[in-house]
Amino acid sequence: MKMSTRFSDAIHILAFIVIYNEKVQLSSDTIASSIGTSPVVVRRLMAQLKKGGLLTTVPGFADPTLKKPAEVVTLLDVYLTIEGDKPLFSVDPKTNPACIVGGNIQPTLTEYYRQAEIAAKAKLQQTTLQDLIDTILVRQAEKEAGK
Repeated sequence: MKMSTRFSDAIHILAFIVIYNEKVQLSSDTIASSIGTSPVVVRRLMAQLKKGGLLTTVPGFADPTLKKPAEVVTLLDVYLTIEGDKPLFSVDPKTNPACIVGGNIQPTLTEYYRQAEIAAKAKLQQTTLQDLIDTILVRQAEKEAGK
């Protein structure tokens, strides 16, 4: 089963907008070429980000902007905007209840997954978009210094 990249693509879009603001045209085509996806996917994600109060766009203009400063937008804000209350992990509901493992794996994994999800969401809540952008820029500076 293919994992969804909508959350990481949404973060990519927001970081791209901040980093490339006033440097390149911020069209869905330009952003899509950075992500390696189609402009349609970018437009759909941008519409969700706008609906979630994270992005401001004007139809017909390639000039999206963050609605809030990157310092206050958390990765959890982005996750909840894109994925809603969709769980991070899922348990296979079709196990054999007559088997020791199959009969007990669902409630066992559910509890461990719940704990992991709380920890993951807490980390996302502590991490701002600006933290992510700063890390991207440091990594790029290191790459350029290594040339």
